[in-house]
Amino acid sequence: MSTVCRDCRTGVYHCHGTIIRHALGRTECTETDCDGPEISVHTFVIDCDAVGCRCADAPNGEAGSPHRVSA
Repeated sequence: MSTVCRDCRTGVYHCHGTIIRHALGRTECTETDCDGPEISVHTFVIDCDAVGCRCADAPNGEAGSPHRVSA
């Protein structure tokens, strides 16, 4: 058993960070040295409200997120 990342061992292009998706489609990665926020090279993707970002709030003060379907 190894403590080294499987993708690192095999040389697969990847990032250890998490993609954060913002309301208007903008994405960012939690790793400072990430080459770009492509979803395909990241294992984890979360909506920005999971980390306290309020950019998805509606102008009238009602919270909403374009990433989720609401009733």
